[in-house]
Amino acid sequence: MAKEKETNLFEYTEESIKSLDWKEHIRLRPGMYIGKLGDGSSPDDGIYVLLKEVVDNCIDEFAMGYGKTIEITIEGKQVTIRDYGRGIPLGKVVDAVSKVNTGAKFDSKVFQKSVGLNGVGTKAVNALSNYFKVTAFREGKEKTAEFEKGFLIKEHKQEKSNGSDGTMVTFIPDDSMFRNFKFKTEFIENQVWNYCFLNAGLKIILNGQSYVSKNGLLDLLERKTNADEIRYPIIHLKGDDIEVAVTHNNDYGEDIYSFVNGQHTTQGGTHQQAFREAYVKTIRDFYKKDYDASDIRTGIVAAISVKVVEPVFESQTKTKLGSVNVDTDGPSMRQFVGDFLSKELDNYLHRNPSLADELKKRIEQSERERKELSGIKKLANERAKKANLHNRKLRDCRVHLNDEPPSKNKEAFTALQNESTIFITEGDSASGSITKARNVEIQAVFSLRGKPLNCFGLTKKVVYENEEFNLLQHALNIEEGLEGLRYNNIVIATDADVDGMHIRLLLMTFFLQFFPDLVKHEKVYVLETPLFRVRNKQETIYCYDENEKAVAIKKLGNKPEITRFKGLGEISPEEFAQFISNGMRKQLMRLEQGDHIQQLLEYYMGKNTPERQEFIIENLKVEMDAPVEN
Repeated sequence: MAKEKETNLFEYTEESIKSLDWKEHIRLRPGMYIGKLGDGSSPDDGIYVLLKEVVDNCIDEFAMGYGKTIEITIEGKQVTIRDYGRGIPLGKVVDAVSKVNTGAKFDSKVFQKSVGLNGVGTKAVNALSNYFKVTAFREGKEKTAEFEKGFLIKEHKQEKSNGSDGTMVTFIPDDSMFRNFKFKTEFIENQVWNYCFLNAGLKIILNGQSYVSKNGLLDLLERKTNADEIRYPIIHLKGDDIEVAVTHNNDYGEDIYSFVNGQHTTQGGTHQQAFREAYVKTIRDFYKKDYDASDIRTGIVAAISVKVVEPVFESQTKTKLGSVNVDTDGPSMRQFVGDFLSKELDNYLHRNPSLADELKKRIEQSERERKELSGIKKLANERAKKANLHNRKLRDCRVHLNDEPPSKNKEAFTALQNESTIFITEGDSASGSITKARNVEIQAVFSLRGKPLNCFGLTKKVVYENEEFNLLQHALNIEEGLEGLRYNNIVIATDADVDGMHIRLLLMTFFLQFFPDLVKHEKVYVLETPLFRVRNKQETIYCYDENEKAVAIKKLGNKPEITRFKGLGEISPEEFAQFISNGMRKQLMRLEQGDHIQQLLEYYMGKNTPERQEFIIENLKVEMDAPVEN
């Protein structure tokens, strides 16, 4: 009998080549268009990117001088956005929201210095929505089209209209992609404020509440800082296609908010780097002293906004600017920002000598502290080497232990680095469970020994003198700032008991006190592990609070087995693997717009024990009085 030919499951033939239409591609690879999906619990989750893509079009209309008001209404899971710009030309309404690489943004004469340049934005919203409706109002007429997951379901006839010119978009994100999603008003409010700060005079009405800024980036910094904590009044400079606001406080690190054509570039880019370099050079030239760059920028709080013709971003989500030049034939970004600061900031400091003196005092304070630390840092670095960090405290992940050369699948390697996570936990039991359960490619574990020191009110000297803090700083590689950070996610993983909560609080204090940039740039999380396991022979449910436990007991019935997890070490590695997967339940450690770090730390970690005790008792009463859901 002849031997049958073996089938190669991985055979590469003509049938292997597939062509996807625009809807399929967006839905198959949503990360290319909107970043991560998420459920709305994080400000960079996809549902907020969908909203932003629609609002960006409205902003572009305002920037071109059309429409001074934008209305945003959110009802449950449905979003409606109305602008009063020129309105999509009626004959192109369907094409504008359903044909990739179609749009007016390709014509720089019609939309100069806009954000939406790739002809993708609203198409991604359309493809990723259960329901999408667009209506264009133009010259007394209107045109409407309705879609489901990118498919046109109804194209209405053109009709007469009494509506003002502009465009209205309604969409409901697809809950099969954004599972259990929910819009958080505070995240959207933050987006709205940024739009207003960058477009002085624009009014945005969010669910009936009006938001407007008269002074642009000056208003932004006033909202981001506390007047009692800044060292000198905010410097506010404006020029053609550039605006800058800057001050200093007593915090460590740098806090720079950067924007391009109204887009918040959360990961910075060429304009932010140009600002950092130009600011240092201008300060050195003004004081005629070669200050260390870190002394000049420590404690800086600044915002820079530039307008660029046809900006190049490093991804569709537009969080990092890649453009080297301001225009195709214009100056480099470095020259543009450098020339502006060397003239305008220098003039401002000459006109305000008392402010210049305060700035000089802040720089020289940083210089003194750095020099005082130099000897201690050297000894601390030697101690860290002797401690054999990687064997004793840190179980690293492969993406850092085996650094691939960039030439070898750079995209995949960068994606892994973006997912890299370090869990900070206490004790051998907990760290052992996480170590066994983790994804060794992208997840690392750092083990604390006992409770860390309450570092509130202490200087950075303690980071080097305290062995635990020193080793943690080295593991994260943050001694010189955020740029060297080895992990994109820092997760505090402690027991869900009193001691665990205390350790969590002490670690949060450490980051807020000495490395606030990590919190402000949303790198620090708190792992939520279940308090209870409720199960019978057919099903197991993990519960994170009493309400969830009550619902689980009711669902399973017949007296299910209930386990209360007292510590991380009690959770088996197999179970732990479920909690630290890519969809892990974790709470972002974030600061609201009005939160000021020193005030927060003073209240929660300072010496006001009676006041804090009263706060805890009052909130405990509220918690105990709250009804348990059935």
